[in-house]
Amino acid sequence: MKTRAKLSTFLAAVLFALTASIATTPAFAEDAPAAASAPAAETAAPVAVDAAASVTDAAAPAAAKEVSNPYGMEALLKGGDIVAQGTLLIMAIMSMGSWYILITKIIDQVKLSAQAKEASKFWKASSVSAGVTALKVGSPFRFIAEAGVNATQHHEGALLEQIDLNSWVTMSIQRSVDKVQSRLSDGLAFLATVGSTAPFVGLFGTVMGIYHALVTIGASGQSSIDKVAGPVGEALIMTAIGLGVAVPAVLGYNFVVRRNKSCMEEVRAFGADLHSVVLSGAMSKADANTKKAA
Repeated sequence: MKTRAKLSTFLAAVLFALTASIATTPAFAEDAPAAASAPAAETAAPVAVDAAASVTDAAAPAAAKEVSNPYGMEALLKGGDIVAQGTLLIMAIMSMGSWYILITKIIDQVKLSAQAKEASKFWKASSVSAGVTALKVGSPFRFIAEAGVNATQHHEGALLEQIDLNSWVTMSIQRSVDKVQSRLSDGLAFLATVGSTAPFVGLFGTVMGIYHALVTIGASGQSSIDKVAGPVGEALIMTAIGLGVAVPAVLGYNFVVRRNKSCMEEVRAFGADLHSVVLSGAMSKADANTKKAA
């Protein structure tokens, strides 16, 4: 009995050892491929990074190309037809002319305001002739003063002598004031024309852009956004440029006209005072001559 028990124990030990060896063998087999795959993964990682970098570098020029707007102002200037480019040229000329006139008129008004302050020297002079020489050459106030003085000194001619001295001096001073006003008003007609017509010039470009969009749709048989974006963008750009030209012209016209009124008030006041001074001096001289003749 003891011998059988020992034999059974020995057989059980052998079976347990075999079972343990069979159970642990797949674990080692699974660890081996895992250990072998680790170097492969480490080797493949730099390759993946290089591939990603190359893809990024290749996508960079494509992204740069996508940034440029194929439907913007540059595309209109380069790819627009002669009608679109001609419309842009007309509006560019109108805009440059408006800004030139606006800037020059503002400069003239500033000069006239400064000359109006200097005209006070005229009234402090001992005589009208001395007051005229005290004013700067080219000043509109000196121009008016010289016209008044000349009117009292030169009143010859069979027809002119039929006009009394008072009316003749008044007419001469008024003509010189009107010339100053005409000089200040130069260019205002252009500003008014640009302000009233520039939106319609832009509208013409808008109509042509919509026409090109319809032609593109009809030729391609597709109404997708990429087919009509260019012509419609051209139409919107023309509208915006037309408004951008017209609005400064209208605002500049109103500003210059308002400033001209204030400047002409100074000129007219100077002319009215000059008329009284010149006429009184002429009358006094005429009376003195009459007394000497008597």
